[in-house]
Amino acid sequence: MTRRANGGDIDIRMLELLACPLTKGPLRYDRDRAELVSRLAKLAYPVRDGIPIMLPSEARELDEKEVARQDAPPGARKPA
Repeated sequence: MTRRANGGDIDIRMLELLACPLTKGPLRYDRDRAELVSRLAKLAYPVRDGIPIMLPSEARELDEKEVARQDAPPGARKPA
């Protein structure tokens, strides 16, 4: 099963196996930005052409508002 996103096709089964390389914690897929987000590390790893780039040097740091958005349950109103 794959899902189309800006970064390409993502295999949902693969996402279940991936973990943050720094914290070993879970990742959440942000389809709008084509990134895998580690709330614990406050990093967003890019997905390019369907391939997650799991290098901390390639990750984008999240600000506090983005971390709070990641904590919100799906469908919840996101803070501005």
